[in-house]
Amino acid sequence: MADCPSTRIGVAGYGYWGSKHVRVLTSLSGVEVTVIEPDEERRRRARADHPGVGVVRDLDDMLDGLDGVVVVTPPATHARLALKALGAKVPTLVEKPLVLLEEDGVAVVEAARAAGVQLMVGHVFAYDAAVRKLRDVIASGELGRVLHIDCARLNLGRYRQDCDVVWDLAPHDISIVAHLLGELPATVSAWTHRAVRAAHADVAHLRLDFAEAGVPAFVHVSWLAPEKVRRITVVGEKKTAVYDDLAGDERLRIHDVGVELPDGDGGTDSGSRVVHRSGGTVSRPVPGAEPLMVQDAHFVDCVRAGTSPATPGEQGLAVVRVLAAADRAASTGTPAAVPRRRTAAGTEWGRRSVEVAS
Repeated sequence: MADCPSTRIGVAGYGYWGSKHVRVLTSLSGVEVTVIEPDEERRRRARADHPGVGVVRDLDDMLDGLDGVVVVTPPATHARLALKALGAKVPTLVEKPLVLLEEDGVAVVEAARAAGVQLMVGHVFAYDAAVRKLRDVIASGELGRVLHIDCARLNLGRYRQDCDVVWDLAPHDISIVAHLLGELPATVSAWTHRAVRAAHADVAHLRLDFAEAGVPAFVHVSWLAPEKVRRITVVGEKKTAVYDDLAGDERLRIHDVGVELPDGDGGTDSGSRVVHRSGGTVSRPVPGAEPLMVQDAHFVDCVRAGTSPATPGEQGLAVVRVLAAADRAASTGTPAAVPRRRTAAGTEWGRRSVEVAS
């Protein structure tokens, strides 16, 4: 039997994340990768890193010969490149944030729908086995009623030229918490600070209020922290779960700790002292493939089978709406509502779990 033809994937952008996509895509069986990069030095580096990979300067140079495109360029260019690829009816994966303007997001989603091809957003943590395990722990009731969620995504940063720290880092936490709770926040409150550059905030705190779950989530993002932190804490009435993305195979820990009110105190601020409960800590091992590998393999599978991705463009647009609400909240100093929109599938975020091979 003749060999099946390779799946030809173009990676637009060979910066920090683009090089990672090329690394994982070249490791997949039956995938032929072409790097699309206008910068000469980055093209030289791509050839040196991956001698067997094609390298071209412009998407137009290769578009007719591709089965799929991964857009990993600066966010301000996402809409233009995605619209070009989708206009040629080429399935497209766009890194987060999908776009920087809501109207561009609507145009990109509509272009994919009109072309009848897949549009996928790079919400990579939806493909992390630890995040999926944490979602299952919450759904099982092991933590009890969730009281609040705390997120910290900090580093001494790679400053971006075209967006602030909220648009750079918070899409991860927004998409993770929405995945855990199965809904988008109804309102967003935001505080931002510009410490180094006048143009963009480099430190921010967000509060996301989830109406159906009745849960607030607090998100701290920074480009100015001395240590890298990637942590999500889910505080429940019974137990607390901590997801630490930097902890290897022990990324998820369940702490049997909490506080309780004495019998007869219904939480009426009677002045009675709370009782602290301190039990053990259990690590939930979550070995599995690198999330980026799982995500990109899923995209290739969707391209080959013509199936819908687990993180479709509509989810990317939903997160853009939350980010836009955060901008409004930061400028006014008051909570901003997240517009409620219905997608073609009839859901805004949906509770469909990301069950892909890992």
